[in-house]
Amino acid sequence: MLKIDADVAAVKAVGRAAAKRRRAAAHAASPDAGARIAANLLRAVSLPEGAIVSGYCAMGDEADPLPSLLALAAGGHDLCLPVTPKRGLPLSFRLWRPGDALERGVWDIPVPPATARDVEPSVLLVPLLAFDRAGYRLGYGGGYYDRTLAMLKEKGPVLAIGIAYADQEVESVPREVTDQRLDWIVTEEGAIRTDGRTDE
Repeated sequence: MLKIDADVAAVKAVGRAAAKRRRAAAHAASPDAGARIAANLLRAVSLPEGAIVSGYCAMGDEADPLPSLLALAAGGHDLCLPVTPKRGLPLSFRLWRPGDALERGVWDIPVPPATARDVEPSVLLVPLLAFDRAGYRLGYGGGYYDRTLAMLKEKGPVLAIGIAYADQEVESVPREVTDQRLDWIVTEEGAIRTDGRTDE
């Protein structure tokens, strides 16, 4: 099993360069993708009432979840943002409201200040490099979201939603035993249930 996982990790590493090129092209071609993703998310995905939703601050050419977060906040959901810990640990989360100041965290990723309240989300909007319709994502290699989803699922129901451009879809993402499946992938073209049904 260790050798198999090592082989899969190597395949993932090779695939990341191509995935980054596809994402950059999709980002340039779809300047309004964030708003379209938000519309598809609100139309297709039913979130638990009162759920705390984790987003992320889009870096570079990542699909932007901000329009989705603003809409969810307007609908009464509390929001939080992830804080990257030391390598090997799961993410932590701090409460965030639209308009709140952010500070620079690990890798200059904007995060709520340390004075913000720590919370645990039950809905996560997740960035990615590539995805398949089985709900698996190609991430950045640190394993943070996989560890975090595994930890949260031990405590209760969690809804994991990948936020992406449609052109980030691949036929199959190489899979390791620690990879956590997403429940939905929402793109500017529609919302994909990972049980095989689509809503587009």
